[in-house]
Amino acid sequence: MDNSVIKTNPTISSDSIKMQERLAIFLALIAGYIDATGLIQWKTYVSFMSGNTTSLGAALSTGKYGIIITSITVISCFLIGIYAGTCLSLWKRIKNQILTFYLVSGIVIFYSIIDYFYDINNLLSIAVVGFSMGMMNTIVTSVGNQKVNTDFVTGTLNSLARNTAMLNMTKDKDEKEEYKSNAVHLLLLWIGFLSGAFIAPFLLDYFGKWTLMIPALLLMICGILISKINTKN
Repeated sequence: MDNSVIKTNPTISSDSIKMQERLAIFLALIAGYIDATGLIQWKTYVSFMSGNTTSLGAALSTGKYGIIITSITVISCFLIGIYAGTCLSLWKRIKNQILTFYLVSGIVIFYSIIDYFYDINNLLSIAVVGFSMGMMNTIVTSVGNQKVNTDFVTGTLNSLARNTAMLNMTKDKDEKEEYKSNAVHLLLLWIGFLSGAFIAPFLLDYFGKWTLMIPALLLMICGILISKINTKN
């Protein structure tokens, strides 16, 4: 069966699925916010690697070396971020993903403070933020057994359309409920990303170089709250 449409494992509790969904939407909103900020400030996507790959291909054929360097930098750092985040998630000493919250938040906070006082150049900014976005993309990779990506929307929209099509085509009642649930999760994820991108320009005008402190602090607070919830349980 295609990985974009997988039936939910009955052993996964509804409470866990709801927590995953809310967290995925929150992270998608953060990703949309940071991606829009990167596009406005540096004319580069820091999480949408499909767009950067297209830009890289076009730049290679036209000899636009500035775009080539920028695209290779952000794509490489994003991949390294995913690699690092995945290694952390598989590390036996790490019981949950809370550390990744703190690391991403800490990197962005540290970057914002340094950039405020020393004006970091665009290429280094793209590298740091791209790496952070790659790490953040590894925090939530599924809602139930539905695979999701919180940092980019092409796969989300593809899975949304597929689940919607299967919802309309199947006659099985249980399958209809499953596909409907998946479609709702994916739609909310897309809306979360869109909302973050919508908000970013307004807050960028108001906060300037401190604008990335907002998602960084939200990630920090979210990590603390989840840590407390896990402790109680």
